[in-house]
Amino acid sequence: MNEIRTFEELECWKACRQLRLFVVRKVCLNLPKCEQYELAKQIRGAARSTTANIAEGFGRFHYRDNYKFCSNARGSLFEVLDHLITANDEEFMDTGLLEEGRTFFDTARRLLNGYMNYLTRAANAEKDTTRLREEPENYSNSDDLIPWPEDDAEHYQ
Repeated sequence: MNEIRTFEELECWKACRQLRLFVVRKVCLNLPKCEQYELAKQIRGAARSTTANIAEGFGRFHYRDNYKFCSNARGSLFEVLDHLITANDEEFMDTGLLEEGRTFFDTARRLLNGYMNYLTRAANAEKDTTRLREEPENYSNSDDLIPWPEDDAEHYQ
């Protein structure tokens, strides 16, 4: 188990960063000029939000706070995918590029879901505010989310 000192070491942040770079370098730059202030701005903002929310959550001292920001990042991931589908539907990018984007999306989603599951387990196990420790083999490639326990409400306050 390795101690994580910065959000940049989180595998889910790295995956979201790769998606963000893909969006900026391969999608936004190739959209027509008429979409530079519409679709490009929206998809770029959503992609930036994925990494920014993970970073902000990491800076929180409670697992539940971190989880909430990761949930926001996950919502932004799905927003990015929707914008990619829109760009393909409106023939601003080809299907091959959409599929490449889906691959980045799927990787980021699985790692983020896994990290969120880790945060849930850690909060249940420790019930304190110790620094996070990363266990990559325990949070990579997860499709399902563990529900946050409702009985933890008084601990969070």
